Amino acid sequence: MLRLTWVQPEDLLGHELHQAALDGREPGVIAARWKAAGGTEAPLRAGASPRPPSRYLRRLAKDLLDELADLPSKLADQEPTALPEIKAGCPEWPALAAGSRAAGAARVGAGGAPPARASAPPLRQPPPPAAYEAAWLGRAVGCLLGKPVEKLPLDAIRQLAKSTGNWPLTTYFTARGVPETLLRSHPWNRRSAPTSLAENIDGMPEDDDLNYPLLNLLLLQRHGRGFTTTDVAGLWLDELPAGRTFTAERIAYRNLLLGLEPPHTARHRNPFREWIGALIRADVHGWTNPGGPAAAAEQAHRDATLTHTANGVYAAMFTAATIATAATGTHDVHACLRTGLAVVPPASRLAKAITHAIRLAAGTPDFDTVVDELHATYSPTHHWVHAIPNTALIAAALTHADGDFTASICKAVSGGWDTDSNGATAGSIAALLAKSPAALPDRWTTPLKNRLATSVGDFDGTGFDALAHLTHALARTPDQAPDPAPGDTPVEAPRP
Repeated sequence: MLRLTWVQPEDLLGHELHQAALDGREPGVIAARWKAAGGTEAPLRAGASPRPPSRYLRRLAKDLLDELADLPSKLADQEPTALPEIKAGCPEWPALAAGSRAAGAARVGAGGAPPARASAPPLRQPPPPAAYEAAWLGRAVGCLLGKPVEKLPLDAIRQLAKSTGNWPLTTYFTARGVPETLLRSHPWNRRSAPTSLAENIDGMPEDDDLNYPLLNLLLLQRHGRGFTTTDVAGLWLDELPAGRTFTAERIAYRNLLLGLEPPHTARHRNPFREWIGALIRADVHGWTNPGGPAAAAEQAHRDATLTHTANGVYAAMFTAATIATAATGTHDVHACLRTGLAVVPPASRLAKAITHAIRLAAGTPDFDTVVDELHATYSPTHHWVHAIPNTALIAAALTHADGDFTASICKAVSGGWDTDSNGATAGSIAALLAKSPAALPDRWTTPLKNRLATSVGDFDGTGFDALAHLTHALARTPDQAPDPAPGDTPVEAPRP
């Protein structure tokens, strides 16, 4: 019996009830109707419940999803999704020119006080390919570190690492030496363990955290920086297998096949629209706009609104702006994070979560204590893939690690929740700040064998050095000429 994950109405309804409670709607009456009819809670860690419901219950779930979507939100004014409204609500929105307001555009410093504005000359050229190779490698390494423990609770991650003497984390997880009773209690992610435990790594296995950056290379090659959200949709239908999508992306993909158009694809029966999916698509927008956090955030917005709204979109914009600032090579990680915050509406739940996380990490020597506080704050109310707790954890890990690559990825993964995505984003930022693959320890990068597996386009088997050159060719600093007109010859994806 096929139970397709992340799209079945009876499973979506429970998630939408949770989402409604978070974003200022009042779902109590609808929740009571669902429960009285025999409806169940959302699956805790999987995308589908084990058995199909009655035809009546499935029909009811569809109707209630639509009713929930029509409920007014108390937070609508504080958390807009349209870009003009977002910009209007961000008093420290970065200037378009690099250096004029980039690093200092901030509301909260590492210690809680607003920092002085930093001034840096506009960047005249993108960083060298070596910096992009480091960023690609960092993203892959962080993702790979987190893959075997994705979906596991925090206590299980700690027990598994401690059982092999790898706590605090310093290297990839291994099953060697883990007691059988512990493995039975907390089995590794079944799909990832065969390719991501230390004893099994043989190149970088496929993962959506790497597929989306590849897709965004194709997006910029084919459409340039003037791409539309509809261009993103068309590219996905051409190049992204439906089975490689999850949560909000799978819902939007389904909505496209139903004939819906963006941005309605992000809203129609999509309870995952504030989850982490848009964030993991943001790196290329930052990489290709070095010194241009505002331009990076605007690109990320056009990408994200295919699938996400409000805080799900802000998480992508925050990440893109942070990376664009890191790509200048002139700012530390704290300045990069502050610039990222400048593109997030200050009254939003995400801005408050990131601010809380940065202050907590800056003032707490023990990172486990930081993680425990974040989990106490967010785990009771948020799904482990929700953008708000995961973005906060990424910011906390980068702050506490003070830009160090190994510390950044290990802290991000050791904090739990969406471990591979958090490790990937933290690794991308910290490695970009390191500026060169030579700055990344060999124990992390050698097992990748300069080889990436993917089902996207002709990228399968591509090396990270080749991806770096492609990214460098697409990068443009704020003071450079605009993209060629549509129809000019694009850079071709490499063939293995």
